Amino acid sequence: MFVDLKRIIKNGWVNFHRQGGLTVALVSIMVMTISLITFLYFSQGIINSLISDLQGKVDVSVYFKKDSFEEDILNAKKEINEISEVKSIEYVSREEALSRFTERHQDDPLLLEALAEVGENPLLASLNIKTWQANQYEALNNFLENASFQNIINKVDYHQNRAVIERIFEASSNIRLTGIIFSLILGIIAVLVTFNTIRLAIYNSKEEIAIMRLVGASNWFIRGPFLVQGIMGGVVATLITILLFALATLFLNSKFETLLPGFSLFDYLLNNFWILLLIQLLTGVGLSIISSMIAIRKYLKV
Repeated sequence: MFVDLKRIIKNGWVNFHRQGGLTVALVSIMVMTISLITFLYFSQGIINSLISDLQGKVDVSVYFKKDSFEEDILNAKKEINEISEVKSIEYVSREEALSRFTERHQDDPLLLEALAEVGENPLLASLNIKTWQANQYEALNNFLENASFQNIINKVDYHQNRAVIERIFEASSNIRLTGIIFSLILGIIAVLVTFNTIRLAIYNSKEEIAIMRLVGASNWFIRGPFLVQGIMGGVVATLITILLFALATLFLNSKFETLLPGFSLFDYLLNNFWILLLIQLLTGVGLSIISSMIAIRKYLKV
């Protein structure tokens, strides 16, 4: 049994490197397919990091009427904080709002002069609220519209931020959908290339197959090398892809961090290396096995 397996693997290797140009085409298409799957995995991490960063900047602010008492606002804060969707909530008094506004516009003397001419603090006390997920702001807004403290609310800026939140989800969905479509297209191409490579290998080996039949070789002894040939293509493509991505992430890491601070491409690769390698192997070897089995079943009548 072990001797037969060893011969099958050896014959598969001979078929693999003997095909020359077809083997290069097979591995190249596999590399493209696996690379796209890998890119989708990376894009998922990038999108999650980007969404997390944007969510950290997006919030809903509840502004209260000028004559509202601080105690009532703090009671409202306590009530809002009990909602499961709320991640954090910050109270900003009128005085704190004025201090922040002055500091933010310290280089705009005309605006500060206009503010001084008003004679009083025109800013309102507010609660700045962040939720765990961007799609939870809708539920928060519904709660605020029916809250017991509705009578002291001046306005809620949810609808101003709603467009930003929706764009985040729309962009991430489009990227995922585009990636999936291209992955499917390249996957089909990879199957066709592998299929034709195995088919031609079977055709080129027809005399050897005839001899093996005459000496009584088992069906799997004849079929095995062609299956091994396809698997080798998937394994080689996987090794090439992981090496290319390691070099690419190492080279682009510093440049990418300037675009998305806090996200390291190379660290992401290292932290997810084994999961990524498993996904790549499953993609490359899986497509190879499927296409090889189809070709063997159709063209190798043993």
